[in-house]
Amino acid sequence: MLLLDSGGVTRLAERSRQAAALILVLREQDLWPPFVPSVVLVECLQGHPGRDALANSFLKTCDIVEEIFEPLARRAALLRRRARRGSAVDALVVALAEPGGTVRTSDLGDLSALAQHPRGVRVEKV
Repeated sequence: MLLLDSGGVTRLAERSRQAAALILVLREQDLWPPFVPSVVLVECLQGHPGRDALANSFLKTCDIVEEIFEPLARRAALLRRRARRGSAVDALVVALAEPGGTVRTSDLGDLSALAQHPRGVRVEKV
């Protein structure tokens, strides 16, 4: 399972050769479409149709996880407490990746700290 945080969405939504090449690799590895928790939209969108056009176009290719159930929210809170850093959104992304998922991000710091505590979650730079 591949999950994206706001940095992952922003980077892959760019119209660049690097983004296109990475998307192609992810498709070849059967990691497409990625999952994006709906709370991530708060961080990667600006609420302006023009400024959000690239991200919105990209998000149409993703599976948006709309519901965050209580056990997942509690697990994210525990991960955040153990890591002693990271936002609530980052913690939810990592908790959703459990077990055995991969999170793609442009910000390795907080997500790597959060991923030290769950079972089998990998964090990779996008």
